[in-house]
Amino acid sequence: MAAAGAHRPGPLKQQNKAHKGGKHSGASQRRAGGRVPVKAQPRRRLRDLNRVDRRHQALQLRRQRKEAVLAEKRSLGSRDGPPHLVVVVLLHSGAAAQDSLRLLQSQDSALVRADEGGAGGFALLCPRLKQRWRFVTAQAGDLHAVLDLAKVADSLLFLLDPVDGWDSAGEHCLSCLFAQGLPSYALAVPGGTELPLKKRIDARKKLSKSIEKRFPEAKLFPLNTEQESSLLLRHLSSQKQRRLAFRDRRAHLLARAAEFVPSQDSDLVGTLKVSGFVRGQALDVNSLVHIVGHGDFQLSQVDAPPDPLSLNPRVVKGQKRSQDMEVQDDSGNGADEMEEDVKVLMKANPSKQESLQSEVVPDPMEGEQTWPTEEELQEAEDSLKANRRVVKVPKGTSKYQAAWIVDDGEEGSEKDGDDDEDDDMDDDLMEEAVSQEGESSEEEAGEEESETMTVSECLRDDQYDEKMEEDEQMLERYKQERMDEMFPDEVDTPRDVPARVRFQKYRGLKSFRTSPWDPKENLPRDYARIFQFQDFSRTRKNLFRQIEKEETEGASVGWYVTLHICNVPVSVMESFKEGKPLVLFSLLPHEQKMSVLNFLVRRHPGNSEPVRAKEELIFHCGFRRFRASPLFSQHTSADKHKLERFLRPDAALVVTVYAPITFPPASVLLFKQRSNGMHDLIATGSLLSVDPDRIVIKRLVLSGHPFKIFTKTAVVRYMFFNREDVMWFKPVELRTKWGRRGHIKEPL
Repeated sequence: MAAAGAHRPGPLKQQNKAHKGGKHSGASQRRAGGRVPVKAQPRRRLRDLNRVDRRHQALQLRRQRKEAVLAEKRSLGSRDGPPHLVVVVLLHSGAAAQDSLRLLQSQDSALVRADEGGAGGFALLCPRLKQRWRFVTAQAGDLHAVLDLAKVADSLLFLLDPVDGWDSAGEHCLSCLFAQGLPSYALAVPGGTELPLKKRIDARKKLSKSIEKRFPEAKLFPLNTEQESSLLLRHLSSQKQRRLAFRDRRAHLLARAAEFVPSQDSDLVGTLKVSGFVRGQALDVNSLVHIVGHGDFQLSQVDAPPDPLSLNPRVVKGQKRSQDMEVQDDSGNGADEMEEDVKVLMKANPSKQESLQSEVVPDPMEGEQTWPTEEELQEAEDSLKANRRVVKVPKGTSKYQAAWIVDDGEEGSEKDGDDDEDDDMDDDLMEEAVSQEGESSEEEAGEEESETMTVSECLRDDQYDEKMEEDEQMLERYKQERMDEMFPDEVDTPRDVPARVRFQKYRGLKSFRTSPWDPKENLPRDYARIFQFQDFSRTRKNLFRQIEKEETEGASVGWYVTLHICNVPVSVMESFKEGKPLVLFSLLPHEQKMSVLNFLVRRHPGNSEPVRAKEELIFHCGFRRFRASPLFSQHTSADKHKLERFLRPDAALVVTVYAPITFPPASVLLFKQRSNGMHDLIATGSLLSVDPDRIVIKRLVLSGHPFKIFTKTAVVRYMFFNREDVMWFKPVELRTKWGRRGHIKEPL
């Protein structure tokens, strides 16, 4: 009640002037003479919109975005857009694929056109609905073909078994598709009419329940009659399109026809003419194209043949295009009919064309200084004499490491040795540096290569013996993984080689987190051949902003074009004739260049085999597919990252490889090839960064056993086996399992 009777000021309340904070605004206004800054006015006006105008502006922006989405949806499969590309994926070996495709082809007033190549796809033209579809069946058992087609598909049509749904191969295929990125999809169930009615209803209920985990809120479409196939087509054309980020910013194309023209010099290399519909973005003739699974290539020209899947064949699209852009006649074609049918849209301009150069040619003189003067030389000599001390160090020790060595006056006259295992260290990635922590610290260089393998000297026909050898190798790997899990980074001190020689490439770090480490220190010469960005995230942001704002000159989305691709091996044409899909992606600037890529991955739960670092794996990264031998490291926010010897099943790890630059976002799948040629999915994730300066450090722990323990000291044995090694590692800090720290006092 007291609050209700509180005093409220009336309309005659005194209003005092606000304090002006000593800015002398009156003097500056008098000096300006009434002039108002031109640039400040529009910003202020935008900022000072009233509430109604702000709501109106938000409504307009929302309407524009909605109209853009609707226009994109309407153009797909229409007269002006590319045909609706539907990839048929069999998830069960017993699914009736041929009957389903026959039903889809039997639409009223629909025209069917068969594709070229051995894939067996077809196009469906429906003038009554003003829609056109292209159906491509992925070969059963060819996982890479399914993944390549899913990269460019508008919709996936999954065919299920009416009783079991999908089998183990279908489950594996679904895992890979979900990890790569799933476009729009539909679930069809052909067959099942031979079952009794009650069993059919029970099977359908059971199937609906089993798909809920993989496809929540998905609808099952039976596919046994023409009416059901019409409903399925209507659903495919009207459903919301799911976007895949890595393909929306790049022009891509699935080949409908291809022709190989051998070059004059060799029959193995020539020009490949690929025909298909442009999707995603406009295609520029001066940009590079990537043929999935085969590599990067240059274009020489782009032609505009008549559209073979036109809904209205009387309209020649080439005539309409010639009004939009300058179209030159094909001077190399003598026949008048060909000149009328095929028009040259664009020819590559050598001055604007992207180069295929993927590596830097290092300049040995780069970074060299001018010759110093006599005074500078004399001054340097004097300072060296004043500070010079002579220390014997093992062969291969850098000046940076030698500066840490304490001169104890004793002679380490051990013979300089270099293990093969140490040589293997030089083959690693340049950022694979090393550190010593604790009792000594970094994982030894050659420990990665000391894998025990049984190699048969002759080919044995007895499969049992070969199976036993594989089992022994797998058992050895399981043991190594288990030991690394129980005693991470711990190694035994060698008896035959002095520890100061064996571990000469390692250094003691007081703190793994805070101790400094120069990423440019002691890099191999080959590391100068890769490309590095000054600021990768800024380059990526500017590039994507440019794609969104500026319209690329070239073949627009929906045009049927023929691309002339230069210097293509004949194997590309042979794989197309065998029925494998031919998928092309245009590359963004810099994407043909080599650098160091870091992927953040997590172990796939369906695979538990040990995977060691530097084993060859197959990568699906965005639109690329390649083989590489990666390094594994921990995913932390620090500037140094500890190398892992095995791909851990319980944590996300960073996988580092040499590979062509790809701008994220991009999904990544890691496969391991079995001895029988089958590929197992071992990890999935995404592209983290393109960063050659990311430091991956091998850590090594040398452990000893306490012999006698006193209040403040302890006697430890079996850590080193000679006096010189103890004195050599004396500056390195020790620690116990319980966190106590100390230093070596003296050898006993």
